Amino acid sequence: MELKGKLATAINDQITMEIQASVVYRQLAIEMDVQDLPGISGWFLAQSGEELEHAQKFTDHMTDRSAAPKIAAITAPNVTINSVLEAFEASLAHEQKVSESIRNLYRLAQQEGDIDSIPLLNWFIEEQLEEEATVGEIIGRVKLIGGDGNGLLRLDAELGSRKDSGE
Repeated sequence: MELKGKLATAINDQITMEIQASVVYRQLAIEMDVQDLPGISGWFLAQSGEELEHAQKFTDHMTDRSAAPKIAAITAPNVTINSVLEAFEASLAHEQKVSESIRNLYRLAQQEGDIDSIPLLNWFIEEQLEEEATVGEIIGRVKLIGGDGNGLLRLDAELGSRKDSGE
């Protein structure tokens, strides 16, 4: 079934949002690198790559259905971070925004009777639940660490051991 109309436009917008999320995560990685936390920086870089994979999933869905995705303007991230906690709180806020956008895509697919998009959107709903839970857990741990430098360095080492999804 050809993808067209409001849902095609909305999925196209989601592609841009996923690419924007990648840019936000890349900036968060830079912010953590500036704070001499290479492990946390690496975690954010891995997230950046994952967001590009998400954009590709939506792109593939559109092209498989004879639609022509077009990336809209990507704005520079307005991210000013003074602490690890602020970095992960910014991450969580962004993930929540993406989650709501995907829920809206699901609602639109249901409204338009587009059952071909539902499996993809179900995958993304589960993915977003996992993303928010992971970041929420990290926030909880950062709060437990508080100002303890040793705890922060330990978390940095742990998050730095994350494997990229391509490995």
